[in-house]
Amino acid sequence: MKVKPLADRVMVKLEKGEEKTAGGIIIPDTAQEKTQTGVVVEVGDDKDVIKVKSGQKVMYDKYAGTQVKIDGAEFLILKMSDIIAVIE
Repeated sequence: MKVKPLADRVMVKLEKGEEKTAGGIIIPDTAQEKTQTGVVVEVGDDKDVIKVKSGQKVMYDKYAGTQVKIDGAEFLILKMSDIIAVIE
């Protein structure tokens, strides 16, 4: 299935955070860092507002956006304003 976000929205493929420390201690989801990262896979059609492009790794707030599952993969649809930074 193909999904294209509208307006100033961006679709990001989720990346899971570290679940274990170097010493092997498992970290629960509630104790992990608040910021999350992902890779942009699709962008909306508002080119004046959207400052990222497909393939870029971005950082966003943990509770931002709408999470969707497409063909078994997890994605997040965010507003451009919810993206904190581009990771290079």
